[in-house]
This record gives sequence, C-alpha cells and structure tokens, in this order.
Amino acid sequence: MVSKTTILSPPEILAPAGNKAAFLAALAAEADAVYCGLKLFSARMEAKNFTFEELLPLIDLAHENGVKVYVTINSLLKPDDLTAAGRMIDNLQRRSTPDALIIQDLGLLPLAKQTGFCGEIHISTLANVSFSQALPVVRRSLNADRVVLPRELNIDEIKALAKACPPGLNLEVFVHGALCYAVSGRCYWSSYLGGKSGLRGRCVQPCRRRYTQNNQNRRFFSCQDLSVDVLVKVLASIPQVHTWKIEGRKKGPHYVFYTVQGYRLLRDHGHDPQAKKKALELLSRALGRSGTHYNFLPQRPQNPIHLKGQTGSGLMVGKIKGSKQKRYVIPKEELLAGDVLRLGYEDDLGHTIKRINRYVPKGGRLYVTPSSNKGIASGAPMFLIDRREPALDEMIAVLEKKHKRESATTGRKYSSTFVPRLPPGIGKKAKALEHYVYRSSPASIPRSGVGLWLTADAFKRPIGKKASRIWWWLPPVIWPDNESEIGETIHRALKTGVRTFVLNAPWQINLFKKKTDLNLWAGPFCNVANSMAISSLKYLGFAGAVISPELGREDYLKLPPHSPIPLGIVTAGNWPLCISRTRAQELKTDIAFASPKGEHAWTVQYGPDYWTFPNWKLDLRAYRNKLQEAGYTLFVNLIEPVPEGITIKKRVGVWNWKGKLL
Repeated sequence: MVSKTTILSPPEILAPAGNKAAFLAALAAEADAVYCGLKLFSARMEAKNFTFEELLPLIDLAHENGVKVYVTINSLLKPDDLTAAGRMIDNLQRRSTPDALIIQDLGLLPLAKQTGFCGEIHISTLANVSFSQALPVVRRSLNADRVVLPRELNIDEIKALAKACPPGLNLEVFVHGALCYAVSGRCYWSSYLGGKSGLRGRCVQPCRRRYTQNNQNRRFFSCQDLSVDVLVKVLASIPQVHTWKIEGRKKGPHYVFYTVQGYRLLRDHGHDPQAKKKALELLSRALGRSGTHYNFLPQRPQNPIHLKGQTGSGLMVGKIKGSKQKRYVIPKEELLAGDVLRLGYEDDLGHTIKRINRYVPKGGRLYVTPSSNKGIASGAPMFLIDRREPALDEMIAVLEKKHKRESATTGRKYSSTFVPRLPPGIGKKAKALEHYVYRSSPASIPRSGVGLWLTADAFKRPIGKKASRIWWWLPPVIWPDNESEIGETIHRALKTGVRTFVLNAPWQINLFKKKTDLNLWAGPFCNVANSMAISSLKYLGFAGAVISPELGREDYLKLPPHSPIPLGIVTAGNWPLCISRTRAQELKTDIAFASPKGEHAWTVQYGPDYWTFPNWKLDLRAYRNKLQEAGYTLFVNLIEPVPEGITIKKRVGVWNWKGKLL
C-alpha cells in the first residue's frame, strides 16, 4: 500500500506510431513516449512502419522534445532471422539509440547483449507474463526492465502483480485500443489457416469474420475496443505501473492525437468534471470501435463481444441507402474534405475505401460509387476511419520541417556486419520417445510416454505410483486468480514423486523452487523457434524444449544442430486455433461452428479459459524419420476428446511444413 506522504510520479502516456504522420501527431499531442516498428520483425507488419532513414531523425526529434522512443522487435524469430535482427539492433545502437526495445522472443535477449545494446528491454504482452511469480524470472534471470501486461487482467490482478514486482522492474498497462479475442501470444488462427502468423505481426484477423452456429450467422469472436477512460485514476495510484499504453499502430494521426490528448486530460486533470467530460468527448471521436472496460472492474466485468452492436474499425457515421445504381449515405456526423471512409466491414463483398474531397454536413447526402459490379449492399455501414483537421495538419507541418532538418543533418551512415554467436549443439542425441498427451488418464499407464494436462484437482485424491511416470503439462496461461491453486497442485505432485513437467510459458519455471532433480521441459506454447531462444531456456533451467508448431520444414531442420538441450516437436493431434479468457454468450461450447469458407471448429472450456479447435488434426507423422535424423528426440501427440456431433475431417494437416511461415 502506498503511503499518503509518498509522491507518485505521473505515469507516462505511450502513443502508437505506424507511420511518420502518426509519430508527429504523438509529438504534437505531447505524448511522453512513442512506440513504433521498423519494416522487419514488428508485431504490426500490416502497419506501414519505418525505414532506418525515416526513423533515425524521428528518434532525434523526439529526444529533442523530451519524448522517449521504444522500437518494437516483438516478433517470433525463425532460425534465419537472427542475423538480420541482430544487425537491426546493431544499427539502432550505433546510429540513434532508442530508449528501449519491446520484445517477445527470448532469443532477442542474448542477441541484444551481443550487440552491446544499452537501452532498456521491455517484455511484450505477446510473451504472456500473466501471473505474479513470473516477474522475478523476468527481472532477476533475464534482466528485463519492464513487462507489458495482458489486456485481460482486472485491476485487482494488476495490483497483485504490482505488489510482486521486484526492484528495477516496472509495468505497462494497455488503457485504450483494439482487443484481440485470443489471449496475446496464444493465437494461431491466422497461421493455421494460411501461414500468416499473429506472432509475426501478419494476422489476417479471422476472429473479425462472420461464423455460423445453429443457423446464427454472427461475429462471435469480434471484440469491441478497450477503453479504460475515467477508470485510469485507479491505475495512477499504483507506483509500479509506469506506463499507460495506447494500442493502434495501424491507426492514423487523428486517432493518435485524440487518444493521447484524452488520456493526458484524465491523468493531469482527472479530478475536474469538465476535464473528464472533455476527455471522454475526445476519446469518443478518436475513430475507434465502440469501447468496453472489459475485465478492468472485477465486480462489473463487461463482455467485449457485443453481437447486437458493430465492431468495425472506425466511427460508424451512417448506412448505405438507395438503389444499386444510386447509392448514398446520410451521415450522422459532419464530414470534412480529406476524410477517409470505409464502406462496409473489411470482409464484406464490395467493401471499399473512399477519400472525400468536399464538406458534407450532418444530415446531408454523400453519393458513393460501388467498388465492383456486385457493389456494397444496401444497409451496409459506413465508417469514418481517418481525418486530418486543418489545426492538426498545421502542427504536423511544423514538426515535419524540424524532421527534415534532422534528416539533412543526421548524415550517419553505418552498415552493420554483425554476426550472432550461436550456441553449440549437444552432439549425442538421446533415444527417441513417442509422447501422448491426454486430458484425462487413459485406462493403462505405460512406463513412459504418457502426458496429462495438470488440473487443480489432479492430486486432491491419492493417484498412486503411476503419477510419477506421467509428464504433467501445465496450462498455456496462468492467471493471478488460479496461480496459488496451480502452485499447490505442483507441490502435491512433487510430494507424490512426480519429476517431469512440461511448462507452457518460460516464466512458469519459477513455480518450482528446487530444479536440480527435476526434468522440466518448455512446451510448444512457449513459442520457441530459434537456437538463441533455446539457449535462454537452458539458462533458465529447462532440460528440453518442444519447438513452436508454426514452423516450416527448413526451419525445423535447422534447429537441432545449434540446440544446447534436447528438442521435441508436435507431430500429431489436436492443436488449438486460439485460447481466450472470454466468449460470446451466444456461442455454444462443444458445438461446431463454421467459417465463411466452410471450415468447422468448436470451443470448449478448460479451467478459466476457452480453447477453440479446428475439426482436423495436425499430422506430421510421415516426416518423423526425417525429424529424428535431424536430431529431435520427443514426438508429441496431443489428444483431445471430441464432442458428440463433431466429426474430425480427414484433411492434410501439415500446417506450414510444406510452405513458409510468414
């Protein structure tokens, strides 16, 4: 608890920037810090992002204005990415050091150290640091400076993590912006259906589409935006929460300016009713989706999936009317020359982007031209997605002149020749083991090869000597609410003689105080895909690692020669599309739903989370010999109970094996 005499520093407001105009808008709005990505290794690759030539003078300009810059390299790194990522960091370090790197991949920690990077290291929300005992690992073992917390946490859970925060580590909390249906770092939907990985910033947002279940065609997984708005005053009282983060690197300068201005008012003048009213007005006109507090207030949680509302990005300003030959919209907001509109949802047939060149008053009439022969349907919504008011344009223009001067005077040329030092492989390989993972105990337990998912009630009753022969799999997400329960279950397991566990987040290793006589493996949900990340796992105390199942053939085969610990791979079974902490009330569990392309899946609840599975299995068993020759020693088969009425389809389930993870 903070003493009344303690003077708290105001939290910094961290603004997104996906292009130069948005970056300059953040400076114009007086953000305390800006986060942005380069053209590679960003978790928002769909944003325009920056070249070195663009970004370096912007960093200098921000520093002149007392604004920090955090560069996101928060992408899953494949084996061949290490050199390019290392050279990117080396170039940044030598030419215009940003204040911090935001990372999710454990391989970037030794990589940044090898380059001599001297800024801070912030652990991305994609790394899923979601419970209190994770924080000492992040700080003391990995020497990170900040953790970006998951959006799913409520204020009591944030306070619990803050209380456990070790010296030298601080927390960053999202206060505004888009919500993913899935828990960050636990979504494979886009990758599983088409190789475009959310963990590599290329998500095609399948959760935003319409799905059909029980004759209902709805957006069952499309969330409203997070908007903590006036509730941020609670965060201001937590000293470990150093930063209020605004999501939106795909947004324009208008959104950035309005959200930063809104949260600055709430931070600096939140006690003033007029200031709060003005702040809420700014946020409502920032051109985001409709907002929700989500789980922020545990006593009054809000389901972010509101099927009766709309969840298209932007501010809905009207609906398409008129005949097919003469479509028009009567806007319920005034439209300015230069406004950018989207007609329809992104997945609607004939949806289009339109920039208007004239003023249209509220209640006026704007005629639109269909973008295809089929056109946009009557009744489809129209969204205002970007705006450039003259006043904001003038502020950006002033900063643009300064930016050009910085660009002209920077003149620093450096081409990195950095080559990462990869860890040596272990050489001799252990005997291969087939490993079958079940939700409940099978009729007979062989001497080796069986795994069970660890549940809170697994050891409440005597389970016998067979428990010690089982590999116990920890859940992919541990929340503060079930942290102590999981810890107690592990303690009972250890007393029973269990010595082998599979951990599905690197931070879960801190749930085991004595590791010397244990066999702890990093599971596939640790999202490990390069040898330097594997080296970090060994440093933390892991005896082996199951590699990310997202990789392609060439990436898999390159890993074993430089792995300092034994490797496993998921070769068969039911892999989830995603894991979520929420679901639409209208979506029924254990019942199939269908995608627009006829793909079927189902959602099931395990503990506090909802897992969504496709009705076809991952199957790489045809390549097992090749994988064993490459050096893999653990071959995992994940076995899920299939609900009655759902048929597992016979379909080629090689994921990205024959293609390439994008």
